[in-house]
Amino acid sequence: MASAEQILDELTAGNTRFQQGTTSPKRWQGPEAVRVQKPKAIVLGCSDSRVPIEMIFDQGPGDLFIVRVAGNIAAPSQIGSIEFAVTQFDVSLIIVLGHTRCGAINASVQALQDGTAGISDNLRSIVDRIGPNIHHLVDAKAATPSSLSNQCMSANVLASVKNIEQASVSLQQRTTQGLLTICGAYYDLDDGGVRFLSDP
Repeated sequence: MASAEQILDELTAGNTRFQQGTTSPKRWQGPEAVRVQKPKAIVLGCSDSRVPIEMIFDQGPGDLFIVRVAGNIAAPSQIGSIEFAVTQFDVSLIIVLGHTRCGAINASVQALQDGTAGISDNLRSIVDRIGPNIHHLVDAKAATPSSLSNQCMSANVLASVKNIEQASVSLQQRTTQGLLTICGAYYDLDDGGVRFLSDP
């Protein structure tokens, strides 16, 4: 079985091919495409339609177990889905993938600045999870809107990474034992590149 580091290298190479326009065709239907589910990695990504996760890593059907929700938040249902994939398929790599110009991040910044009046309860449930991860950046008022959005996006990704590990005993144990790697990254809508984040 490939290590998390080897899988990261493979996905990084796939993203390079995506940026260069040299990805290989994938067969998405038929017996060969759907015979087994043996994902290499789990990706918790944003619902944004501009972020086609399999495509940006040059992967095909069955290669990635993808959980998508606005703002790539790590709420209980997302963590449960991740736990399922880790235990069911013995996956060793989880990537939390944010992206530039994220609408959920911008809505959360706006809510922190102006309040949540007019926001539906369902949307507020997302904003309320993002807000604590970014309020210190919004309160600082030291960045341009574009820079603030990117800073908040990165902070929210890293908070989701931490939340996935801390909110799940089984995932925390696997991480401690060196069986699981959880990392944060973001997709740049402008150049198609995926960049990995380090803990602050």
